[in-house]
Amino acid sequence: MSINTGSTVRTDELGPESEGAQPTTEQTTTAPATRERPSAPAGRGLLDRVFSISLRGSTVSREIRGGLVTFFTMAYIVILNPLILGGFNAATAPTDVTGAFLPAAQVGAVTGLTAGVLTILFGIFANLPFGLAAGLGINSFLAVAVVKDVSWPEAMGLVVINGVLIVLFGVTGARTAIFRAVPRELKAAITVGIGLFIAFIGFVDSGFVRGTQAGPPVQLGHDGSITTLPTLVFIVGLILMGILVARKIQGGILIGIVATTLLAMGVEAIWHIGAGGPNNPDGWHLNTPVLSGQLVSIPDLSLVGHFDLFGAFGRIGLLAGITLVFTLVFTNFFDAMGTMTGLAKSAGVADKDGTFPRLKSAFIIEGFGAVLGGANSGSSNTVYIDSAAGIGEGARTGLASVVTGALFLGSMFLTPLTSVVPLEVASAALVVVGTMMAGQIREIDFTKFDIALPSFLTIVTMPLTYSIANGIGAGFITWVVIRAASGKARQIHPLMWVVAAGFIVYFVRGPLGHLIGAGA
Repeated sequence: MSINTGSTVRTDELGPESEGAQPTTEQTTTAPATRERPSAPAGRGLLDRVFSISLRGSTVSREIRGGLVTFFTMAYIVILNPLILGGFNAATAPTDVTGAFLPAAQVGAVTGLTAGVLTILFGIFANLPFGLAAGLGINSFLAVAVVKDVSWPEAMGLVVINGVLIVLFGVTGARTAIFRAVPRELKAAITVGIGLFIAFIGFVDSGFVRGTQAGPPVQLGHDGSITTLPTLVFIVGLILMGILVARKIQGGILIGIVATTLLAMGVEAIWHIGAGGPNNPDGWHLNTPVLSGQLVSIPDLSLVGHFDLFGAFGRIGLLAGITLVFTLVFTNFFDAMGTMTGLAKSAGVADKDGTFPRLKSAFIIEGFGAVLGGANSGSSNTVYIDSAAGIGEGARTGLASVVTGALFLGSMFLTPLTSVVPLEVASAALVVVGTMMAGQIREIDFTKFDIALPSFLTIVTMPLTYSIANGIGAGFITWVVIRAASGKARQIHPLMWVVAAGFIVYFVRGPLGHLIGAGA
């Protein structure tokens, strides 16, 4: 992924889908250590021709394996999204302004349905190995802030409007234009920042890093020590995957996930740790690695179409509604742009300036993820940084996404199997992949401080604020201000000024909203 093997790819090899690449530009890619680039065979099969598999230096088996890894790394969302948006009764679920709540089982069903459909569409039309599912930032924002003032159907209507706007940005080319305006160094910084971000997520979700009541914001385990078996399982998985990847074992990450899951199941069978919580701080972070008696269930899709497009504006007013939509659009727009930048670079399909094949199609389908996610009451769906795990396993084309999407559709019927992989195991894969992505830092010239500071702020702000959009905003603003003050204003793309100004508004939207009486 981000380990340079010295191989090169010509963007004209990417075929007719290379709408975002210069057709004769040769680029140095960062192919993963787990593969070597084969030459295109003379008699290519149907899947190979449709997805340009051999032309991207991959194989069908590698794409299938990568799709499996991406699914197992993302599968936690089928469990987590219902816990954030829904519950089993009004006492355990976030209730809206009317006192209503979303049933957890129904949220889980639409989560798998929406993720499956979108990821398959993305694989077919964008031909990139990215998985899509409900975005954790936006679903939390809806559950914590938005439904205090509107109903759940009205909140999902705002998500749909947000998605329509993002699709329009993609169709008109505005999103592509902004993407092209971002300097190469900032795109590299975004990749590195995402790498640190997903590694930090892995550390936190595994219990390896925890918050403190006093003293430093975070610490190692409990009181500076590893004290729980789930965290130990994470460490074993991390070391195992690291060894397999270092030794260039085909399927190293997938082998590590399967082996560590079996270890976790054994640990649970012997010690009966159980799910973590206030009364069991040493338990598994999200799901317990056990198989229940019932493996198959019929999904309840009652939430499909359960949204109110304009009801929120009637309830809270036009200005307050616009403020909420602005927040959703900004978060969706730049989180996804940053994530796709990093993943495309990791997959070795990006040009030197970060442009990747079928750029416009990717932006449109990702925007449609918000529309479909809101329409199905599962929250806005977006590209997942966890897809980097499948890319690290060798995935390079949309075939991997089709595999991931098919598994998400199957997850609606096989929730017990989906939940058997504990979050501690998925976290180990995220740390391994984050390490690979951090290698892009070599593309940033830190001897030039007008480049170094914006890049550094982009990198560190993402994990420290738990937001890709915040990191991009910090980098954009400082890039514009420092380079302009250094006499390089003419070198700044006009769109960078516009986006930087938008981020300033985004960062002060709280007090600005109160100032104009719209809330935030």
